[in-house]
Amino acid sequence: MKKKEQKTGDMEVTFLDTTLRPAVWEDYIGQTNTKKNLQILLTAAKERGHPPEHILFYGPPGLGKTTLAHLVAKEVQAQMKVTSGPAIEKIGDLASILTNLSPGDILFIDEIHRLNKTIEEVLYPAMESGSLDIIIGKGPSARTIQLELPPFTLIGATTRIAMISSPLRSRFSGGIFKLEFYTNDELHKIITRSAKILGIDLEKEAGNEIAKRSRYTPRTANYFLKRCRDFAQVHKKGMSKQSVDEALKLLGIDEVGLSPADRDILHAIINKFAGGPVGLNTLAATLSEEQATIEEFNEPYLIQLGYLDRTPRGRTVTHLGYSHLGLTPPTLL
Repeated sequence: MKKKEQKTGDMEVTFLDTTLRPAVWEDYIGQTNTKKNLQILLTAAKERGHPPEHILFYGPPGLGKTTLAHLVAKEVQAQMKVTSGPAIEKIGDLASILTNLSPGDILFIDEIHRLNKTIEEVLYPAMESGSLDIIIGKGPSARTIQLELPPFTLIGATTRIAMISSPLRSRFSGGIFKLEFYTNDELHKIITRSAKILGIDLEKEAGNEIAKRSRYTPRTANYFLKRCRDFAQVHKKGMSKQSVDEALKLLGIDEVGLSPADRDILHAIINKFAGGPVGLNTLAATLSEEQATIEEFNEPYLIQLGYLDRTPRGRTVTHLGYSHLGLTPPTLL
């Protein structure tokens, strides 16, 4: 019996992020324009008695693309099958998924930009005309079988829309929606809702403190909230602004949300390359970090804050970046 209770507890921890995911439109905060367009699309489709047309969501990680897909499925009362681009390795994998769909089902493909180009070409007619062309055999004896598919809706999500081929993008006739970064007010509402679900007595100032350090991203906000809760629990403190400050300082998160890796980038450019410019390859080698990590995770936030510039010659630290680190820009020496 004791072992079973432990197993249940493990499952609760494992699926905690799912628990925090909004289950109704009213709980989904932000992305107002996207929600309005989706509700019109879904309402019209329901009135006609047809599945919604294919939809593509894109934007940085953690902004709610998967959550929107689940809300769409719930709105039209459809079953949703979930997979990802890297998981579909062969045409047979795609054929297996598509032929097992029921009429009206929603197929959600996360990181759809990582689909193999050969698989994309098989997906075109499936999305456009509801048929799947499969070649059986090789050489002169090869033949094509066309399978009719039930009406379905494909929802794609990607962090890198430029990597999706133009022919595939054009098949998303229901719309291509960009998810925007969140404001601090929106993040505070998300944090307050999550705190209620987790049973956390969160002071308003503490919620504001988490929001302004969350890189404009709900996933980061919920991550910080859970770590601050852990800190307060272990140290027998309430969730006050002071407790949140201490917890985030222990994680290395400063007052504007920069992580140690973000600050390392700024310091490396300043101390080793006189503030820049420096190329991405050289910067990555200096920091012993992957180029993709710097380019896709660290740089966007630093650029948004105005601490870093991308120039044709490389990366440079701005006056704001120097000021944040308490340093004097070279031009003022």
